[in-house]
Amino acid sequence: MPSYALITGASSGLGLALAEALARRGRNLILVARRRDALESIASELALRFGVEVRFRLCDLSEPLQISGLLLELEEGDWRIDLLVNSAGLGCAGPFLEQDWMRELEQLEVNVLALTRLCHALGKRMALQGGGQILNVASVAAFQPGPWMSSYYASKAYVLHFSEGLREELRHYGVRVSVLCPGPTRTAFFRSAQMNVSRLDKGKLMMNAEEVALIAVRGLERNRAIIVPNWRNRLLATLPRLAPRWLVRKLSGRITRPYTQR
Repeated sequence: MPSYALITGASSGLGLALAEALARRGRNLILVARRRDALESIASELALRFGVEVRFRLCDLSEPLQISGLLLELEEGDWRIDLLVNSAGLGCAGPFLEQDWMRELEQLEVNVLALTRLCHALGKRMALQGGGQILNVASVAAFQPGPWMSSYYASKAYVLHFSEGLREELRHYGVRVSVLCPGPTRTAFFRSAQMNVSRLDKGKLMMNAEEVALIAVRGLERNRAIIVPNWRNRLLATLPRLAPRWLVRKLSGRITRPYTQR
């Protein structure tokens, strides 16, 4: 029975870059996203370029019923999934009280609940199979509070801590769990979050999705618990632990707010 890597958010950005990096290493793929046209094109291209089997499934991860349908289909298909990559994510930028609540809810459904549910369902299957690997995508935002993007930062803190805890729980089953914490990455995320990052885009912190994906796959191969691409991002992840909490949240707010003002 062939094995597959299942990747969410695979129609663009980091999810697409991770799919390509894994296909380059000969991995069969199941791509999950909302856009059929993009998935069809990507699946055909990756299969042709790398000679791997690429399937795709449509699923809006903010809709629990659609996730139920996806999981049922995966179970009935009896596919062996030995790598789960939770790359799908949403962001809300600006004052929390001014956000549309349905948009906030959608963010939490995707960033927290969908990720957790997929880890539960597919992690259980991997444990029964005797092994597998999970990569959850968080952010350097996970290491600190983030005024003006409070719920987004909090959702990524959840992903970081959840992944670390799950790593300890599942290692006895041969299931390895890693968490990727990239810094600013050139994707459509900033546009969908309605952020102004023109200055940031010219700086040294911004990385290409392909660079981040390559580092992530190498980290997976070495079974790294926490993968933080680029020494500058590792510094950003370390500094909040060394400063008082009141100072961390004030500085974080001052840094974040200009990018969220439109």
